[in-house]
Amino acid sequence: MSEKIYTRLLRLYPSSFRKRYEDEALQLIRDRLRDETGFFKKARLGWDLVTDAFAGLPQAYRNSCSVTVEAAASVNADGTPSFRVLDKEPLGRGSILIGGTLSLATIVAFGFLMSRSIGFVPLPGSNGRISPIESVIERLNRPTPPDTPEAGSETTAGSPSVEASESQPAPSAALPVNAKSRDFARSVTVPANGLTASAVPTILRGDMATEASLDEAERQRVITGAMQNLKQHYFDREVAQETADALLAHEKSGDDDAAKDGAAFADLLTRQMRDVSHDMHLVVEYSQETLPEHPQEPAPESLARYRKAMQQQNCMFRKTAILSHNIGFLKLDFFPDISVCGSTATAAMADLNHASAIIIDLRDNSGGFPNMVMLIASYLFDHPEYMYSPRGAPAEELWTHSPVPGNTLADKPVYLLTSASTWSGAEQFAYDLKMLKRATLVGETTRGGAHAGVFRRIDDHFGMGIPEQKADNPFGKADWEGVGVEPDVKVSAADALETAEKLAVARVDGR
Repeated sequence: MSEKIYTRLLRLYPSSFRKRYEDEALQLIRDRLRDETGFFKKARLGWDLVTDAFAGLPQAYRNSCSVTVEAAASVNADGTPSFRVLDKEPLGRGSILIGGTLSLATIVAFGFLMSRSIGFVPLPGSNGRISPIESVIERLNRPTPPDTPEAGSETTAGSPSVEASESQPAPSAALPVNAKSRDFARSVTVPANGLTASAVPTILRGDMATEASLDEAERQRVITGAMQNLKQHYFDREVAQETADALLAHEKSGDDDAAKDGAAFADLLTRQMRDVSHDMHLVVEYSQETLPEHPQEPAPESLARYRKAMQQQNCMFRKTAILSHNIGFLKLDFFPDISVCGSTATAAMADLNHASAIIIDLRDNSGGFPNMVMLIASYLFDHPEYMYSPRGAPAEELWTHSPVPGNTLADKPVYLLTSASTWSGAEQFAYDLKMLKRATLVGETTRGGAHAGVFRRIDDHFGMGIPEQKADNPFGKADWEGVGVEPDVKVSAADALETAEKLAVARVDGR
């Protein structure tokens, strides 16, 4: 028995009990641990704690219920759980026994897993997993159209564009590209865990005019492969079956006959799957080049190009500023890998460190890497906080590294600007901060891309991205896949900054 274990045992008691007696109880345990040495005395101490728990827990909950006025239960105005519900009647002894046993088992298991530093993001190139770096590299090296300022956008016109290889092919039509996009960052789609069904490993379409025409047998082979992959790997078996049935129905009705080239056929199958599944990370991709049997890790020269591109774009940290009334402003269009952009992120947050409130503009943010999501979120809490991701089981990497030394933003009001183009990892950032009551979302409902997974090869030229796992959501049964994240204050994206600034000023001046 140790003080740490006893501290966890105290978590079984009502919060009102802990608030009143926790310090005294801990001091008593410290005294007994210091004075009672030897096996038998330690065993007696353990026995006393167990018997006290079984005898004291029911009484503690009875007392808590008897003195507690019925709490505001239901839900908040934005539809999220309040987590303040208390039973009107005391818990039964059986419920307390079962709950206590499960809690102890959970504490022991969680402590063991945390000590093992388990991670669930696979190494690039293993078991068909996508290499997120390689995906971003491929798209960073596409030609960038000239910057065109848009209403409501804080992006600085004339920002440096990424160098493009002369042999670089045209962008993939199946990749989720914002129709309003005017810089490459808005077409990059890498979700918060870096594994995205649309971020396929360096798929090159090449010149569409040189593609061989598909015949019926080839289309049927691709459809059969897609159906098999859905049934075998998609995380929701019922949706997988419905989607596979829809693909077969379209084939039998002749809906696919008009698709004569690989790119068009891949786009058609993608639309057919999404119409049924409403999963924006289900995608079929075509590659004019032969797809490798196994994904390959990015070459050093590719990593160098990625680093150079990020440096040219200031790691997508478009703007930091202090607005009127000491309101900090950050426009972030992508969550880049901290191995390349960690220092840039640290400098940007330092610029805002003494702001009275902060506004983070995610209206053009297309996602990114999990470590950058965690890094930015770490500045917003004074304790480690779990950031839910629907892309896998809870892992140590999904906890913020709070508090950040020297940081003063942990208790400052936060406002996030969103739009219909806010996507993937940016949606995770917005969703979690909203559920944790840490930020106010202002703008439009986001695009709705939550799930991500694995790229599966169908044949030499076709493959598909399939979300293969979905974690339990601590905030509710559903996440934002297909529906997006609802803002707290719904306004057009163009008006979001002005609205958020007014809210921030009213909050700051009202203190």
